[in-house]
Amino acid sequence: MSIKERLSGNEAVTNAMRQINPDVVAAFPITPSTEIPQYFASFVNNGKVDTEFITVESEHSAMSACIGSEASGARTMTATSSAGLALMWEMLYIASSMRLPIIMSVVNRALSGPLNIHNDHSDSMGARDSGWIQIYGENNQEAYDNFIQAVRIAEHPDVNLPIMNCYDGFITSHAVENIELIDDDSVKNFVGEYTPKYHLLNKNQPISLGPLDLPQHYFEHKRQQAEALKNAKQVILDVAKKFEEMTGRKYSLFEEYEMEDAELAIVLLNSTAGTAKYVVDELRAEGKKVGLIKIRIFRPFPVEEIAKALSKCTVVAILDKADSLNGAGGPLFTDITSALYGKTHTIKVINYIYGLGGRDVKINDIRFVYDELQKIFDGKKIESIFNYLNVKE
Repeated sequence: MSIKERLSGNEAVTNAMRQINPDVVAAFPITPSTEIPQYFASFVNNGKVDTEFITVESEHSAMSACIGSEASGARTMTATSSAGLALMWEMLYIASSMRLPIIMSVVNRALSGPLNIHNDHSDSMGARDSGWIQIYGENNQEAYDNFIQAVRIAEHPDVNLPIMNCYDGFITSHAVENIELIDDDSVKNFVGEYTPKYHLLNKNQPISLGPLDLPQHYFEHKRQQAEALKNAKQVILDVAKKFEEMTGRKYSLFEEYEMEDAELAIVLLNSTAGTAKYVVDELRAEGKKVGLIKIRIFRPFPVEEIAKALSKCTVVAILDKADSLNGAGGPLFTDITSALYGKTHTIKVINYIYGLGGRDVKINDIRFVYDELQKIFDGKKIESIFNYLNVKE
């Protein structure tokens, strides 16, 4: 049964946490994710959950507490943004290498410096190789749905990896939208009870977590992590199918919008997809064959699937809300061009860095990109593969 509500993205995610009722939440506040532990603390205080809520002195401590509780067999969650995620850096790698299915909402915000509290993707993109699964959501509904699915994905025995539930700071986290919540019992049944096979408090099967790993074994353990990430792709699809059966809402590794016969396409992440879809609809009404791909799963990256989805296009623009500062392209661009390498020689691909530090991305900006793609389609020589969109040079 669905429940129609009006909630911000942070409220929606916190309601998902309440419905799941995790064993432990350890968190430290940072804009714009602060509301998540704030709202959840009120659920703890008024008895709506029986979660152990741990207040800590920093984000490094928050992730350390999450690692300790999850390693002890407790279903554990947290939230952070920007410099908070950066302060966790060391512990992110420890959480994934210990194969702990922690769920963390990352409310995307620019990294300092200069100091900026607004949205871009530099925080989670910086952590893209930390061994965490990364799921991105366009709006409040997706932030809520992704969080619930994340629990079942992370705890699957073929995966056992932590997950970042990423959505845009302020744009999604604080904007109030209509949303359909799932009833509490259905959520509880969907995620199920957490019964890890191995944990530190199981006296009948003692284990060691986090010991020194010398050259004889370290390589193999990292390889196991890589295999778990590969396994996650099918698990993500299987969980999405079960979720669709429960809610009617369909999810995959990415969303294809008007891609059936698209000659020109844009690929991007998160909330900008809403603006881009509006432009696609306008251009389709003008008879132009344009489309859009919105990446949902960035780690593990859907290499074969994205190459197939783009194979019929002639010109593609990859939009990155983070700069790799390498002069060659943003993180999404380099992953997609790697996916296409050796599979097609006919697609022309360009990159735009956009929206850094919360710079507005408007309809005219997206139209400009499609106009540039059309010019290239019509024979214009590509002057620069790597570009910045709407920056005051």
